[in-house]
Amino acid sequence: MTTSAETWPPRYDPAYRPAADAEHWAPALECMDPAARERVILARLRAQVRWAWERSPFYRRRWTQAGVSPDTLESLADLRRFPVVRKEDLRAAQAAAPPFGDYLCIEPHEVARIHGTSGTTGRPTVFGVRRDDWERIGEAHARILWGAGVRPGDTVLIASFFSLYLGSWGALKGCERLGATAFPFGAGVPGQTLMAVQWARDLRPSGFYGTPSYALHLAETARREGVDPHDLGFRILFFSGEPGAGIPATKRLIEETFGGICVDMGSMAEMTPWMTNGECRFRTGMHLWQDIVYTEVCDPETWQPLPYGAEGTPVYTHLERTSQPMIRLVSGDLARWTDAPCPCGRTYPRLPDGLYGRIDDMLIVRGENIYPSAIEDVLRACEGFGGEFRVVVSRKETMDELLVQAEHAAGLADPAAQTRLAARMKERLRARLGVTPIVELLAEGTLPRTEFKARRVIDDRDLYHRGLDGGARRPTT
Repeated sequence: MTTSAETWPPRYDPAYRPAADAEHWAPALECMDPAARERVILARLRAQVRWAWERSPFYRRRWTQAGVSPDTLESLADLRRFPVVRKEDLRAAQAAAPPFGDYLCIEPHEVARIHGTSGTTGRPTVFGVRRDDWERIGEAHARILWGAGVRPGDTVLIASFFSLYLGSWGALKGCERLGATAFPFGAGVPGQTLMAVQWARDLRPSGFYGTPSYALHLAETARREGVDPHDLGFRILFFSGEPGAGIPATKRLIEETFGGICVDMGSMAEMTPWMTNGECRFRTGMHLWQDIVYTEVCDPETWQPLPYGAEGTPVYTHLERTSQPMIRLVSGDLARWTDAPCPCGRTYPRLPDGLYGRIDDMLIVRGENIYPSAIEDVLRACEGFGGEFRVVVSRKETMDELLVQAEHAAGLADPAAQTRLAARMKERLRARLGVTPIVELLAEGTLPRTEFKARRVIDDRDLYHRGLDGGARRPTT
């Protein structure tokens, strides 16, 4: 698979591919004794850190201020002494040294691909990727897709934006490297979802990539056209961009809707290959493919690694990146990790519940920590739920109010049945959240659908604090 175990960055044989019935792409790494793998990781980490130290003013400056250097890194435990990097640090570096920032560790003319964030919530972040990095990204994604069950005989419909967004391009590169047939259909053009139904019905691709919200939107569109989503032919559906594929009720709904397995993947665009948080075909939670991207689950205040079983935020470190390496990048997501075994035989730690929230998405309502993913899990488990919901948090006088607007299924026309459904939702949400919400039922199709990442939470309490609320609710967006 590689030319040498000691080579950094690793060089992979582009002609290599396992036998189709093999469980693992690289069994020597994936099933390695964890202690032995730590030695592999440490060797790669030390090479990665030295590369950044020698080529990046950004890292040299930060590490010098923190009193660390490549020589500090004598064990994996020493990595916790290195300062974390946040997204705002990257944006500031790119503002000071445009366009790539002074953490670009190659010459600008060596950049083969430019991607980035949309910049809809602030200054866009620019990603510069060298050609050899792009090939390693493809190798990593092929490995992980193989673990999910994708094989060279599969055709994968990639129903995600082909733009600056890296997710769709990574999925495409991985499918190509693996030898599957890539069907880069895209998303976002008016009428394209209807076209996707028609193409999928005719070509019957066995794989699907997109966001969970878009998959369910595709299913709704198919049903309106008289097409059973099972007839689209998807055997494996893999997702990123949202926590939905890791939410039990949503995962179950996707699998029942399409008749294929739902595989949860995804970390951050900055950390591409982003699939290194990725489930295998047994779907016991995201494996952390530690020999590609080394992940620590850390306390969100001290940034120190937590023991298995604890909840924290993943902090990521590249082990194969020459162009814009991320070393201890804070994700801001919330997860719990475990080293319990998986039936697939891989010995990586896992996130058994996926990424189920974000530090900045958590709502504190009447003293309770509430995650939108928990609300989604409850609603999708209620028979009669219509497919979409919205959460509005407001403040009346001094009391927080949690409003959950939930669609009911189109066939639930009886007012008494709707009343019973609302009461059932309210009670289940109260038991799960510790807060009694107001539940407002809406007709199916009332709330907007999305072809990308769903935004379902409105927090109007800031308007109350500024004295601007006046009892009015923010318009729907």
